[in-house]
Amino acid sequence: MNKMIVAGVVTTALAMAAAPAATWVQQAPPPAPAPNLGLHVEVEPAAMALVKAMTDKLAAAKAMSFTAVTTYESPDRTGAPLLYTTLSQVTMQRPDKLKVITLGDGPRTEFYYDGKTVQAYEPASKQLATVAAPNTTDAMLRAAFQRAAIYFPFTDLIVSDPLKAIAENLRIAFVVGKSIVVGGVPTDIVVLVGQHAHVQLWIGSEDKLPRMAQAIFLEDPARYRHLVQFSDWKLDPSLAADAFAWTAPADAIRIPFAPPAATAPAKK
Repeated sequence: MNKMIVAGVVTTALAMAAAPAATWVQQAPPPAPAPNLGLHVEVEPAAMALVKAMTDKLAAAKAMSFTAVTTYESPDRTGAPLLYTTLSQVTMQRPDKLKVITLGDGPRTEFYYDGKTVQAYEPASKQLATVAAPNTTDAMLRAAFQRAAIYFPFTDLIVSDPLKAIAENLRIAFVVGKSIVVGGVPTDIVVLVGQHAHVQLWIGSEDKLPRMAQAIFLEDPARYRHLVQFSDWKLDPSLAADAFAWTAPADAIRIPFAPPAATAPAKK
């Protein structure tokens, strides 16, 4: 893996593989008209009731941990989609703690936020990006996206108001049905369509926890799919006092905390 890609993985610390990470994170395009699906569509109360039950449960938790397995498509050299997969072990504590350890089709990445500082580290290359951060997870995630294009596919679930994050720019919501396959538990399936994405969401019928989400970005002409499966949920677990503490290795190589393109060496 070349130096440019390594730098990109460290500074973005995404739950993605290194090479196609930029295909997931894009600046929001100008407002677009609501998608026309050729159907009678609306925001159905039944769908929003399911979403609200899920977001209320997540918002009420003062701490949580879960595993997110992300599978997404990105074009290969022929233009056909390849699948990339990562596994992120997520631990967070409101209002100002987050740890994300990510394994996958690329080098391991580690992301630490302790309420004061963000540190993104790639053990294989020993590269480390560090920056002072805002004092809440919500503000930190906004700043990380604006400053370094960092976006986790589960961001909307860990902010302080998940319902607000999910419902922002929402234009279509409806219930699809039920499943007994996803996550090994009964789930309710809803579709949520916003200004930029079409999301199919599986929510536990009994525990009200998200079990799987599939997103298609509407501005993407290829309609590549991005799938996240959630498991190992623990709400309000007992966390050690040093659960979010991390000390950088003495031989860590410091690099700027910036978007991947900003840290890439110039081409000759």
